[in-house]
Amino acid sequence: MHFTGVPLQTLLQIGALAGAMVVVFYILKLRRRPVAVPFSKIWTRILRDKEATSLFSQLKRLLSLLLQLALLALLLLALGDPRAATNLVEGRNMVVLVDASASMQATDVSPSRIEVAKERVRGMVRGLSGTDRMLIAQMDAAATPLTTMTGEIAELEAGLAKVAATDSTADFPRALRFAADSLRGLPSPEIIVVSDGALGEPVDASGPVHLGDVKLSYVRVGESALNAAITGFSVRRYPLDKSRYEVMLEVTNTSDVPLDVEVSLLGDGQLTDLTRLRLAAHEKLPRFYPNLSGASKTLEARLALADGKHDDLPADDHAYALLPERRRARVQVVTAGNMFLEAALLLSEYLDVTTVAPAGYPHEGAFDVTIFDCVAPPVAPGSGSILYLNPTGTDTPFEVGKLVEDDDKSYHLGFDELDQKSPLLRYTSLSDVNIARAHVLKGSQDDKVIARSYKGPLLLQGRRAGVKFVALGFDVRESDLPLRMAWPLFLLNTINDFVEEDTSYISSFRTGTVWSIPVSSAADSATLELPGGEKRTVPVKDGRAVFLGQQAGFYKISTGPSAEETSMFAANLSDPHESSIAPADKLTVDGRVAGEVGEFKIGVRRETWIYLLLAVLIVTTFEWLTYHRRITV
Repeated sequence: MHFTGVPLQTLLQIGALAGAMVVVFYILKLRRRPVAVPFSKIWTRILRDKEATSLFSQLKRLLSLLLQLALLALLLLALGDPRAATNLVEGRNMVVLVDASASMQATDVSPSRIEVAKERVRGMVRGLSGTDRMLIAQMDAAATPLTTMTGEIAELEAGLAKVAATDSTADFPRALRFAADSLRGLPSPEIIVVSDGALGEPVDASGPVHLGDVKLSYVRVGESALNAAITGFSVRRYPLDKSRYEVMLEVTNTSDVPLDVEVSLLGDGQLTDLTRLRLAAHEKLPRFYPNLSGASKTLEARLALADGKHDDLPADDHAYALLPERRRARVQVVTAGNMFLEAALLLSEYLDVTTVAPAGYPHEGAFDVTIFDCVAPPVAPGSGSILYLNPTGTDTPFEVGKLVEDDDKSYHLGFDELDQKSPLLRYTSLSDVNIARAHVLKGSQDDKVIARSYKGPLLLQGRRAGVKFVALGFDVRESDLPLRMAWPLFLLNTINDFVEEDTSYISSFRTGTVWSIPVSSAADSATLELPGGEKRTVPVKDGRAVFLGQQAGFYKISTGPSAEETSMFAANLSDPHESSIAPADKLTVDGRVAGEVGEFKIGVRRETWIYLLLAVLIVTTFEWLTYHRRITV
């Protein structure tokens, strides 16, 4: 027998002191108060009866003393928490990783996989032996401990109640490394993974996870795998007609059987399109929806089985996206007069153009874009991004090189090399443009050459001190570029790129990753409203709010004491692997197959102090009964 609580020597000292006090209190006689009474022969008879029963009274007081000493001994033993030596050897230290990834929202088991997993863990908690200790952690994009390493059932059940499924994937390697670190140096270490097994390989940037001598157990949750998912969703507006947009969507059947599904598109909450599709087993089908209208801000895609039933995983049946804001860009044009430039800018209703003579620059106010036509003055504050057309002088963020002319009869001066992937050249064809004369542009190492002739770069893109610029090395009036549709498209593409509007598909954030959300650079923190309405304060660093997002839907983020600047963004799961919800029969880590979980007997707690306290309660009740029945007094 071993004392795992207060040491035996301390218990003996406390017992000796407390026992002596109990004995002293019982030896001390009660001080009687003298009372004058009239004399009568009856008192003689009473005194004779008292002398006859004095021995029995002493025995009754001795029984009361023994009961009090028994109570003291039981309390001291409970403080010592005596354990059998065999029980001390059997104690286990366990970390239970409860999978809270999106696949655990599957409803193939009632009410859901995550609830079944919690019930399995609850059974383990209630079946802990007196020397077992357990730590419960939620496993999603992070590993979050919900309890300490403890054997207290109340604490473990309270932590287990906090487990909730997310809309993200599980970072299995991170969770395993956390569990292994938590068990380092502890006897009988064990990791118990409660999951459907859709966890991926236990490998991260540091390499494969090695568990050493830690025992690994696996509790499988889930039965079937009937699921279809939206695995891709993005949208963009048309550059020349921002009231219309196009959508790229991808649906995947992760089941072993073909499925008939219906895909609904909702713009600002209203149905804009409904398509019925048939998906073969494990088929991935992209769908393109051109020339759509009817939405101004939010888009949502919904997936449902055509027969009206539901698949096993509702989390991936929704996808969200935001349409870029249709705002008017403020453009300042510094020119002595250029009909081709001014006419091209009139083609878009989303441009607010202010024309300024070179001597009148800078104009009052702030602008998104400034176009310098055949001039290059020092850039004034509030000019926004800069487009240089035929720059001259030295007040430019690049070097204006020598003048080259179309004087070679063997080659025409034009664009011989083009970066067709550049958003500046979207929908344009510039390979046959003829140029009379131009200046070669020389940028820094970080600048990007978009187009060049055989004599050097003619179209340059870069950034200086956070300000974007694009430079065209010739006067468009000395070329046939203004006579082509490519000219207004080039201007519009450049302006859209400057104001960061949609010249390409807009993708939402992916759940389970750390998001860097653009906000005001002057803010130190921002208020983030989650899809469910919960608000959190998130830090801001270098104009980016940092947040680990694990819930799909629409978010709002605001800065300032009165939320002066508010914007929205969307987040989606969009993970075919997570949507493949077939439960795994085995779990392999570090070349070892996880075994079955050990024995947990509900109701068995080999902790002696519990029974000792129960004995204290019984003895106390017995003494109360004997006292009130005048047996021990």
